[in-house]
Amino acid sequence: MNKKPMISDYVASAGARLRHVFVRDLDLLSSNGISATEKVKPQRIVVNIDLSVHEGEGPNDDDIGHVVSYEIVVKKVEAILAEGHINLVETLCEKIAAACLKDRRVMAARVRVEKPDIIPNARSVGVEIERTR
Repeated sequence: MNKKPMISDYVASAGARLRHVFVRDLDLLSSNGISATEKVKPQRIVVNIDLSVHEGEGPNDDDIGHVVSYEIVVKKVEAILAEGHINLVETLCEKIAAACLKDRRVMAARVRVEKPDIIPNARSVGVEIERTR
């Protein structure tokens, strides 16, 4: 039986010529949730993204055009949030992973979205997914 690769099989690997591009603890306001209050008042979310990226040409001539830019990844997340309300954190995770995987150099994406202010006696709640090419 063939095992589907996981991001832990990728991340950064000299042998496979992969680098790890990541965004840690991106703190944003988002319109998401299924309760009436969540639909009218934006809430804080924390996003973490891990990408396993094929190095390809690498940073030729120190040119950002030859790498997957974490700044672009953040802008993709912000653009998704700007599209409007999303009911489920699961849907938000899927949209972020799909946006990252549109870049053919991205071999795997792990996306974690946390809601730190929802459950009073929990530091945070949320969802994490992993998608591979």
